[in-house]
Amino acid sequence: MKRSMTLFFAAVSVAAMTAPAEAREMWTKQEANDWYEEQPWLVGANYNPATAINQLDMWQAETFDPATIDKELGWAADLGMNTMRVYLHNLLWENDPEGLKQRMDQFLTIAAKHGIRPMFVLFDSCWDPHPVAGAQHPPIPGVHNSGWVQAPGAERLADKSQHHKLEGYVKDVVGHFANDDRILAWDVWNEPNNAGGGNYEPTPNKKEMVAGLLDDVFEWARSADPTQPLTSGLWIGEDWHRVEKRDAVEKIQLAQSDVMSFHDYNWPEQFEQRAQQMLSYGRPVLCTEYMARGNGSTFDGSLPIAKRLNIAMYNWGFVDGESQTRLPWDSWKKPYTFDEPTVWFHDVLHTDGTPYRQAEVDLIKRLASAPKGVVPPTPPQPAIGAAD
Repeated sequence: MKRSMTLFFAAVSVAAMTAPAEAREMWTKQEANDWYEEQPWLVGANYNPATAINQLDMWQAETFDPATIDKELGWAADLGMNTMRVYLHNLLWENDPEGLKQRMDQFLTIAAKHGIRPMFVLFDSCWDPHPVAGAQHPPIPGVHNSGWVQAPGAERLADKSQHHKLEGYVKDVVGHFANDDRILAWDVWNEPNNAGGGNYEPTPNKKEMVAGLLDDVFEWARSADPTQPLTSGLWIGEDWHRVEKRDAVEKIQLAQSDVMSFHDYNWPEQFEQRAQQMLSYGRPVLCTEYMARGNGSTFDGSLPIAKRLNIAMYNWGFVDGESQTRLPWDSWKKPYTFDEPTVWFHDVLHTDGTPYRQAEVDLIKRLASAPKGVVPPTPPQPAIGAAD
């Protein structure tokens, strides 16, 4: 009997050690706001090196380019940027988990050298629904973001028998870096209810499948007990402050995010309206995508509003390169193979690091150097035709 009881308690002890950890609680509003109070005003970009067409190209061993990353993040720091939003992919982990984490650590070392703390994105519903690891195709001439891939792809999303691999990816990556203060936050899923975009065939029942998985992704990430906040941002529709008007995916985003996030590619009036609606939840707010010049979303229009409201800002695109996001969305219908667009759609710098528009760079520097919530006055400009 004594031996049986000893074996019983030993089995219980082993079971306790091997049982999955319970997900940490979602941060309270107070915890979230306390965290945000410790941050500087956060300003940066959605970052992909100029030499990579997509997130697979950025991270795979054969194409990982630390020299370009170091150079470009140095340029970002010179502008006053202190954060970047950077995409991962589940296939990177499935094919090379230790290599992915090693390269992430190398990236974080480079970013920390430049005073930049990235937000990592785990999954993404935009563009090509059929990702394939390995060598990526070259950019399609004249087409915006012609190589970006969804994570997970349509086939993996539909196959529940493979979802344990997605769970392993989230738990291992978030768990490995859960206490790493070089990381600012985790964006668990970019635009999860996006149909895809481009000229790709939409994935049948995608929104329903994502809604069935998104709660799990938040729980998997929380089970790693990260010290960094989790989020997933709204991006479409109206009346974001009215939860009853949101779809099933958006209700999960709002209910599970430690800090709120959103995207806006519209005129500054629309930006401020959406910003105020997100602030109504009483949590810190991060605008994780904006700035599409041809669509009315500009640094000049949106960035001062965000600074005044203490909203973190990540514009889309940093250095013009393989992703070709200087080209507008409509290039999927009419590729810009003969002429360049009248104005760049996204991106801040040319490939050699020179600004696309000097006034934008000056604005970012001026706002980044001012105290939180303070929008310094615009310096007077010399009159046209004035003598030297």
